[in-house]
Amino acid sequence: MNVTRILPDLQSALLCEDVRQEANGNFILLGIAAFLRVPQVPITANRLCVFTRWCAGVGNFTETVRVLGPDQTTVLRESKVKFALQDPGHTATNLSVFAQLEFTTAGLYSVEVLVDDVMKLRFPLPIVVVPPPGQPAPGSPAA
Repeated sequence: MNVTRILPDLQSALLCEDVRQEANGNFILLGIAAFLRVPQVPITANRLCVFTRWCAGVGNFTETVRVLGPDQTTVLRESKVKFALQDPGHTATNLSVFAQLEFTTAGLYSVEVLVDDVMKLRFPLPIVVVPPPGQPAPGSPAA
């Protein structure tokens, strides 16, 4: 029996500031983030990356990575990448780069990772306003 299509598993998905590749092919992820601490909003992130690795699949696929607003429905940015896995022992590594991504308010944003329109992962991306030292927090009385 010759298998022609198996939907892959998402081995990993990480939000980071940048990704480099060594001469031996290994990846270096810089600034892996669970949340973004910002001095004020609105603010624009120069560069955010979502690094994904797929495994245990067979066939041609389309990965979609979306950044959702705090209402959890507004798509702020979307990236689509086509990839192929020739047998279940192979892996595919993808990188979605979001340049000049604006966050207009603090709150709980989300990142979604799909393959062929099937949701594989959704994780929170909190945007937290932390004023620089010596400055009052937004909404606090001035000294």
